[in-house]
Amino acid sequence: MAEEFEVHGPHDHELEHAAHGGDNFSSRIAVMTAIMATAGAIFGFQAGSTQNDAGMFKNKAGIVKTEASDQWNFYQAKSNKQNLAELALVLPGVDTAKYQADIARYKSEKEEIKKKAEELDKSSKEWEEKSDEVLHQHHRWAQAMTALQVAIALAAIALLTRKKWLQFASYGVAGVGVALAGCVWFLV
Repeated sequence: MAEEFEVHGPHDHELEHAAHGGDNFSSRIAVMTAIMATAGAIFGFQAGSTQNDAGMFKNKAGIVKTEASDQWNFYQAKSNKQNLAELALVLPGVDTAKYQADIARYKSEKEEIKKKAEELDKSSKEWEEKSDEVLHQHHRWAQAMTALQVAIALAAIALLTRKKWLQFASYGVAGVGVALAGCVWFLV
């Protein structure tokens, strides 16, 4: 039976040496790229989450604003009825006591409706402000994620060109991304 053996060419030898050798430059960049990619995934998740929250809050503000509008329309209808009752008072031969009671009732009902409409307007404004605040957070998370993506691209270029200054530039841009994320995370 014939023995099989494999002949390695010079290229194969270099690939094996590179894979198992002590290339600290490549190893450091590979580890940092993995860390940056992981952080970028977390920042991306946070950016998406805050964007969804901002949309939900904006939607809630619109719903509450519509409810307030309904109350203001109801208030206007009661005002119209009150005005008609006041007009009826000056007509000859009408039951003035009935129309005065209606006017008093409409005034009372209008106050309740007005109070509810004002509360809904206030609530709508609060939901709008909450949406704006969360949307601002979304922008910071997106900026942090973008900075990490740029840092990963710089790390790839540094690996290809073997330029130390690009490696440090990559770390610097990643640091900016982490700082942006830290501002959102800790200043909320």
